This record gives sequence, structure tokens and C-alpha cells, in this order.
Amino acid sequence: MKLFALIYLLTIGGLTMVLFQEKTKKESIEAGQEIYQDFCVQCHLNSGEGVSGVFPALKASDYLMNNVEKSVAGIKYGLRGKITVNDEIYDGIMVSQGLDNEEIADVMNYILNEWGNSYTEQITTEQVNKIPKNLVD
Repeated sequence: MKLFALIYLLTIGGLTMVLFQEKTKKESIEAGQEIYQDFCVQCHLNSGEGVSGVFPALKASDYLMNNVEKSVAGIKYGLRGKITVNDEIYDGIMVSQGLDNEEIADVMNYILNEWGNSYTEQITTEQVNKIPKNLVD
């Protein structure tokens, strides 16, 4: 009986590790591209250049690259108030799109590595889960 229980637990543990393992960075970026097309492209455009004075650029964005955690928080909780992106002030509202933590990690990995942007690290679901709301309050 103990042997059966041990085999059962090892099987369940192994399946759990396979089913719930973190995506590779490449897989996350690919998933993020689809999420971007569904939720972000309307404002930030296919080019990531946004609309000057209305929707900030994500392409070559100093704000994005220097404030990764705040950017994650903005997607997760929404963002309101003044931010400066590439020396241009934006004072608008970005509502939370209702994405789950995995989707936020994926779209951030896409944004941080598209249009000439380059970010060596990978944003993970666990990191997104730890981002507090007070970063955007």
C-alpha cells in the first residue's frame, strides 16, 4: 500500500510540474503578441508608437524600460494620472483590461522585446503576482 501511495504521489507531482511549468521567454513573447493584438493595439498601435499626447509609445519608451514594475502594475490595476514618456507628458487613464497574471507576464515580455526594445530578463507569472497596487496609486 505504501508503494502504491508513493508511486501515486510521484506521478501526480510529475504531472503537476509538467502542466504548470513556466513558459520559456520565447513562448511567453509569442503568447504576448496575441494578447497585445487583442487588448493593446487599439491604443498603442501595431507599431507600438502610440498616439502623441494621447496614448504613450511603447516602442523605445524610456518610461517602460525604466519602470518595468510600474508598467506591470499599470496593466494589472490600471493607470491614471501624469506620466512622462520620452519627454512628453501624458495625463490620461488606462483601465485594467482584466488580464490574469500569466497574460500580463506574456504581454509584458512581448512589449519589452518588440519594436527594437530589448529586455534580458523574463517577466514571470510569480513576479506579476507580487506586484502591489500601491505602485500605481
